[in-house]
Order: sequence, then C-alpha cells, then structure tokens
Amino acid sequence: MKHIESINNPKVKQWKKLLTKKERDKSESFIVEGFHLVEEALKQGEQVLEIIVSEKVGLPSRWDVNSTPVTLVTEEISDLLTETEAPQGIYAVCRMPSKRTEAQAEEGQTFLMIDAVQDPGNLGTMIRTADAAGIDAVIVGRGSVDIYNSKVLRAAQGSHFHLPILRADLHEWVDKLQERNIPVYGTALEGAAVYTEIASGDTFALIVGNEGSGVDKDLLSTTTKNLYIPIYGKSESLNVAVATGVLLYYLGRVKG
Repeated sequence: MKHIESINNPKVKQWKKLLTKKERDKSESFIVEGFHLVEEALKQGEQVLEIIVSEKVGLPSRWDVNSTPVTLVTEEISDLLTETEAPQGIYAVCRMPSKRTEAQAEEGQTFLMIDAVQDPGNLGTMIRTADAAGIDAVIVGRGSVDIYNSKVLRAAQGSHFHLPILRADLHEWVDKLQERNIPVYGTALEGAAVYTEIASGDTFALIVGNEGSGVDKDLLSTTTKNLYIPIYGKSESLNVAVATGVLLYYLGRVKG
C-alpha cells in the first residue's frame, strides 16, 4: 500500500484535476467518492484503477482489493478531493467504459434518451430510475450536464456501473432505433397523447427533455408518438426526473 503525505505530490494534482470535465475526458477516467459508490465500482473490478483512502478510514474487510492498487493519504489530501459536506474519506479512480459499452447499448430493447437536462441531481436520478426499471441503456444527448459530474454520480447511486450510459447524438439514435422498428416516444405538452393510451410492448425508447424547454422540437418531429402526463392539481408540471419514473415504469410494465 502506497502512502502519500504531500499535497504537492503529482498524483494528488492529477486526482484533483479529475474533478473537471476537461481532465475526465482527456484521461478517460473519473473519480467516485464514498463507501457505497466505491463498493459498486469494485463489483465491476476492471473499471477501478485505484482506491484512495484517508489514513483515518479503514477499508471494509468484505472488500476484495488484492488486485487493486490502494493509496493511503492524509486527511488534508482527502479533503482536497471531496465535493461533499460530510466526506467519508474514500475514493476510487475509475476508467470510463470502453467502446464495448456502445455495442452493448445497441443490442438493447429498451432505452431512455435524455435531451439537454442540465441539473445534475435530475440526471443522476433519471439514470438510477432507468436502472431500477430494468432499462437496457441510457443515451445522453448534447446540452446535458456531464454524466461523470460528481453530483450526477452521487444521485445515480452506483447505476453508472450497472448499465450502458452513452453520450451521443439523439437524432442518430432515433434513426437507429426506428430502423429496428423500436417505437420512440417523445414527451410534450402539445400534440401529444395521454401516456396511458400506449399499449404494452417489450421494446421502446423514451425521450425526455430540458427542465424548462422540454424536448427539442426537431426531435419531437421524428418520434413514433409524443406523450404527456395529465396534471390533476395546481402544479404547472412534474419534475423531469419524476415524470421519467412514471413513464418508464408504465412503458416497461410488460416486464412484470
């Protein structure tokens, strides 16, 4: 086990850079924080490049880290890496999924497609919900917050390690799915059907959009059908993550 005590150590500087999207994209790696996320990452063994642990924190005995480099750091260094108010003093540096992930996604039957969702809590919750609903892949389009943003990772609660999540052009994916005769449902307030009018099916894709402006109109013009959820109270709308949960569980009810 390595031990680093200086905040000026080159490795510490590199870890700190991973808190930026630019460095994550450049190095094709990202950092997760906290016992739960590190444990979920370890279950996907080959993705974990290194575990970083504060000298005041112990590794759980149930963890198998024999084949994973572990670096012990001072509490001062640990605090440099945290983006939470109550840090747990443990991190994992993980490699981004390989091209194999895209191939896995293309073999899927059910998809969540996300258009320009900018709130990290919403994006992470939607990824977690897609995972819980048994969706095969999540496709995140341009204009959305980075899928490896620390707040997205925390809100997703480890789902990044459970299913393919791609950053891609949604128009291209709509074309791909329609070539496979997979129905693509948009979400809209106008020119849309109540979601309960849709019959069950074992394949589908759902497009949800930006918190303020919704799904891009060009995308909506390419869908099989657009859907909406009725509002029975005085609220103007549902939170996008909540609406995503309602629709994914409804469209995927054939799984039950």
